[in-house]
Amino acid sequence: MRVLTGITTTGTPHLGNYVGAIRPALRSSQRSDVDAYFFLADYHALIKTDDPARIHRSTLELAATWLACGLDPERVTFYRQSDIAEIPELTWLLTCVCGKGLLNRAHAYKAALDKNAASGSDPDEGVTAGLFMYPVLMAADILLFNAHQVPVGRDQVQHIEMARDIAASFNHHYGAHFTLPEAVVDAQVATLPGLDGRKMSKSYDNTIPLFAPPEQLKKLIFGIVTDSLAPGQPKQTEGSALFQIYQAFASADESAALACAYAQGIGWAEAKQMLLERIERELAPLRARYLELMAQPHEVQAQLQAGAAKARRSATPFAQRLRQAVGLRPLAGAEAGAGSVPADAAPGTKAAALAGSAPAPKPALPTFKQYREPDGQFAFKLTDARGHLLLQSQGFATPQQAALAIARLKAAGYAASPELHPLLRLGEGATGAEAAEAALEALRAAS
Repeated sequence: MRVLTGITTTGTPHLGNYVGAIRPALRSSQRSDVDAYFFLADYHALIKTDDPARIHRSTLELAATWLACGLDPERVTFYRQSDIAEIPELTWLLTCVCGKGLLNRAHAYKAALDKNAASGSDPDEGVTAGLFMYPVLMAADILLFNAHQVPVGRDQVQHIEMARDIAASFNHHYGAHFTLPEAVVDAQVATLPGLDGRKMSKSYDNTIPLFAPPEQLKKLIFGIVTDSLAPGQPKQTEGSALFQIYQAFASADESAALACAYAQGIGWAEAKQMLLERIERELAPLRARYLELMAQPHEVQAQLQAGAAKARRSATPFAQRLRQAVGLRPLAGAEAGAGSVPADAAPGTKAAALAGSAPAPKPALPTFKQYREPDGQFAFKLTDARGHLLLQSQGFATPQQAALAIARLKAAGYAASPELHPLLRLGEGATGAEAAEAALEALRAAS
C-alpha cells in the first residue's frame, strides 16, 4: 500500500500539527505493509506566498521537524517537490486532458470568486493561474508515484476526487497508466485547543510552537485561558483546554490521575506546571535534535537529495513511459510512426515505401508464461525473445492472483510496481531491473 503525504512549506508547525498530523503519520509509516512517501510541497507554497525567505526558511524548518520527530529516510521516501523535475512535466501532460469545467468547481477558486463578487471587484481579481491550476499540480504529485492512499483533511477530499477524474481521463485517452487514488480521512484525528480554547490554528493566533524554547513554552502554557475557580474548588475536565492538551501527551493512567486532581480542586498553576513537565518529557529530546539539524542545513539537504534520488528511481522511467504514451517519442527507430522513412535512406527505399512495399517483419517480443508449481501454486516468468529469463514470480494461491500481478506489471512497469517486488526475482546480472523494464515497455508498445 503506497501512501503519500504532502507538507506545504509556508509555516512553522505547532503542537496541534504534531498531535493531529505528524505523530500519527510517523506511526503509520512504521507499518510493514505501507510504502510511505513524504514530500515538502514547495511548489504549492508559491501559490500561497511570494516571500522567498519564508519559503526557504519554512522548508528547512519542516524538514528538520519531521526528521527530529523520527521520520526514517531509510524506511520511507522523503523528498522536496522541486527536486523532482518529472512533477511539473506531468502537470502539463495532465493539464492537456483536464477539463476547465472541472477546475472551475475547485473550492479555493470558487471561494476567490465569491470574495470578489461580495466586494464588487472583477471576478478574477487576485486570482493567479497557479491558484486555478493547483488541483492539477496536486494530481501530478499523487499520480507520478501511483499512490493508493492520500491522508487528507476533509477540506482536501475534493482535490483527491479531482486527481481521480484527471487520472481516469488520461487512462481513457492513452491506456491504463495511473492508479486511482483514495482519500483517507481519519475521523478520530486529534484536534487540540489553543491558548484561548478555540481550535489551535495560526489563523486564530493561538498556537504553541512545537519547538518553542523552554522559557517561551512555559510562558505560553501558563497563559492558557482557564476559569476563575480557586484552589480547593472542584473543576470540570469537560471543556478544559488545559486538560485536553495534557490528554494528548499523557498515558491513560496519567490522564485519569489529572482528572482525579481536577475533582479534588487542584490549582490552575499546579495543573499548568504538570502540563509543562509532561510536554517537556516528550518534546525535549526532539527539540534537541531539531536544533542540531537547523544548525546543520547541509545534513538536511543531503537527506532530501538522497530521498529525491530514491523517488526518481521510479519517477524517471514512469515519466518516460508517459511520454511514449502521448506520442513524445524518438523520431527514428522502432518507435517511429508507421510509414516514416529516414531522410538519408538508401536510393529507392523512399520510393519503395511510398509505393506500398510490404512492411518489415515485426520483431519477436518478450513473453509471459504462467505455470503451476509442484506444490500446486501458480507462478509466472517473463523471458526475452531468445528465451532468457528476465523475471520470475513466487507462487500464488490462485491463477487469478498471478494474472492480476502480470496485468499490473504490463500496465505500470517494474519500477512503478514496488508492491510486487518481494514476490519477484529478477534475472541475473547488474542490469536485471533495466532489462525487465525494457521488456515490459516493449510489450506495452506492441499492444
